[in-house]
Amino acid sequence: MSTTPRIAIIGAGPGGLVCARVLQRHGVPVTVFERENDPHSRSQGGTLDIHEETGQVALRAAGLFDRFLALSRPEGQQWRLYDRHAALIRHDRAGEGDLSRPEIDRGRLRTLLLDSLAPGTVRWGHCVSAVTPLPDGTARLHHHDHTTEDFDLVIGADGAWSRVRPALSDAQPSYAGITMVEIRFDDVDHRHPGIARLVGAGTMSAKAGRRSLVLQRNSNGHVRGYVIFRGPQDWHAGLDLADADAVRARLLAQYQGWDESLLDILRDNEGAFVNRPMFVLPVPHTWQRVPGVTLLGDAAHLMPPVGVGANLALLDGAELARAVIGHPTLDQALDAYEGVMLPRAAENAETAQQMLTRLMPDTDSDVAAFPDTQWPSDAHPVHAQ
Repeated sequence: MSTTPRIAIIGAGPGGLVCARVLQRHGVPVTVFERENDPHSRSQGGTLDIHEETGQVALRAAGLFDRFLALSRPEGQQWRLYDRHAALIRHDRAGEGDLSRPEIDRGRLRTLLLDSLAPGTVRWGHCVSAVTPLPDGTARLHHHDHTTEDFDLVIGADGAWSRVRPALSDAQPSYAGITMVEIRFDDVDHRHPGIARLVGAGTMSAKAGRRSLVLQRNSNGHVRGYVIFRGPQDWHAGLDLADADAVRARLLAQYQGWDESLLDILRDNEGAFVNRPMFVLPVPHTWQRVPGVTLLGDAAHLMPPVGVGANLALLDGAELARAVIGHPTLDQALDAYEGVMLPRAAENAETAQQMLTRLMPDTDSDVAAFPDTQWPSDAHPVHAQ
């Protein structure tokens, strides 16, 4: 490009940070705006499986693959499927040297990406309220403190409830009919040996009809769990979600008849139960090109959390950065990026929805089509990311 573009990325998640890293590696300055006050203001979530054909491609483009491998857990690729009686139906193990989908704690991945950026790249505590495309092809950021800044390109990497998306699309996330209630266990091998046996070194899922229990081992003896069921978004009506004992009683009633070892997942949860209703964007989610604005990750294609969302966000970020670097104008770069990203997102979102139907049947006919004991070979448990 004849002049250095002014680029803003909204959101310091994996996709936005990879985009910033690749741009900086090629000498393109960028500013990341993040509403969190600092890198440690909240927990970054559970574990991610980083796929060879998507997320790992992005980390290689960022020059961070070797550092990622040093932090990852290849042993976390193993997966166990149980029925509601705690009988083991299936046990997938990673082969010797298999690095196709190693796990990494989301917080460790974020720290890796943040540490790779030039000091001052991320402006913490800066919440963007809106983005306005301007007649000259640039875009104006509106901050919550009522100040504004103009950029040649604004990249919305700000997740499900993106403040950038309305500049391109009227689409809003809708409830997918499934709720995940997050639980956790610390020092699991010593304090919760039964949980440790169920989850092993990776992930376990116990499933019956429209309900499942998922556990995922993280680093340092930490396990995150997800109580997953189909039902109305207001399943907790009349219940104080801050009352852990009341929530536990409601969930135990839903899982009545399950094996005692599985019910211990609900009984022994440490701390609060965190309600996480699942939201998705329409499929396909597309828009007409708007100069100076684009989206990546969940802002562009929020889909069921079956292990592809974070990987696609990473790939989006790397490919968008490479498009900016490799084209003479931003318009050409966005045409190239969106021309690949949008159809890929639609295809993956459709596949994710089909997989979710297998994992969590919606109708009686779905239950009959995908019995728990005949788990489809390409379906894996919901990978909450």
